[in-house]
Amino acid sequence: MRLCIFLLSLLLSSVAVAERLKDMVSVAGVRSNQLVGYGLVVGLDGTGDKTAFTSQTFRNMLNNFGVVIPPGSNPKSKNIAAVAIHAELPPFAKPGQSIDITVSALGDAKSLRGGSLLMSPLKGADGQVYAVAQGNLVVSGFGVQGDDGSRLSLNVPSVGRIPNGASVERVVPNAFNHGDSLVLNLNHPDFTTARRVSDEINQLLGPGMASALDATSIQVQAPRDPAQRVSFLSILENLTVTPAEEAARVVINSRTGTIIIGQNVRVSPVAITHGGLTVAITENFDVNQPNALGEGETVVTPRTGIEVDEGSGHMFEFTPGSSLQEIVEAVNMVGAAPGDLMAILEALKQSGALKADLVVI
Repeated sequence: MRLCIFLLSLLLSSVAVAERLKDMVSVAGVRSNQLVGYGLVVGLDGTGDKTAFTSQTFRNMLNNFGVVIPPGSNPKSKNIAAVAIHAELPPFAKPGQSIDITVSALGDAKSLRGGSLLMSPLKGADGQVYAVAQGNLVVSGFGVQGDDGSRLSLNVPSVGRIPNGASVERVVPNAFNHGDSLVLNLNHPDFTTARRVSDEINQLLGPGMASALDATSIQVQAPRDPAQRVSFLSILENLTVTPAEEAARVVINSRTGTIIIGQNVRVSPVAITHGGLTVAITENFDVNQPNALGEGETVVTPRTGIEVDEGSGHMFEFTPGSSLQEIVEAVNMVGAAPGDLMAILEALKQSGALKADLVVI
């Protein structure tokens, strides 16, 4: 396979494409929040866990419903599993709205398939309850096990999801309606892009309305009225801005041999020689037999063969400002493999001739 196939995705035209501002930035303070909870999944087909904390949780739940378990008895039900629940609470979520949740077994439950999650509170980092979860699990994996210890499983049956499985109970406060300004944070920090965003906003709203604070943040003067602020942001997020070109970078995946080269990568004047040395060692055996009238014994004599192939070295010479695409074309002309280009790039980086960041993953 020719090396240019690995590089086709980034060796394209250098013309930058304008993007909508809503695809480039996020509003400071407008963010999602993580929720976590603990609960019980019931109704399992004998695939529950047998841990002590599951029995304790089950006992506490029955006590809350007025069912008293006699002292000393240990309810070990195979149809119950203790689970951890986590969810992401989106910004501006209001009480009564539903969010998706993920349920994961905490003990030694083999599968959560067919189970139902009982009502469980979901808390935020501040310890407050922001949602309540309950519902039937959807498990994509399955697992079966024979009496002889053989086992077959697909995906992970001890993890499931409940679409719209939690109801929001509390609003998360945010700073969207506070102050006289908003801060837009770039998804990919860049000084040039930050300046272009502020210039585009000032061209629309007037001088001094926006200013770049650093490579990430752009502060914009905004109306105080919440309704006007929503309309204001609606106008801003539909602006189109041409982002700056990415920094020169070469990314190498050492496991798959995939090489990605940015369009701004350049090479200093350099000459490269690339060749190989192959040593092949073979072991043969000679059988020496005495003549028919002799009294000698048959002897096996080992014979070692060594072959050395120095290969054919190839010289590459590049002028000032040569692009990596020229290197790729040169290596392709001699039919080299992707590993050869990886070795050349690493050597260029060590010599200082490669004017780009080299990232190996």
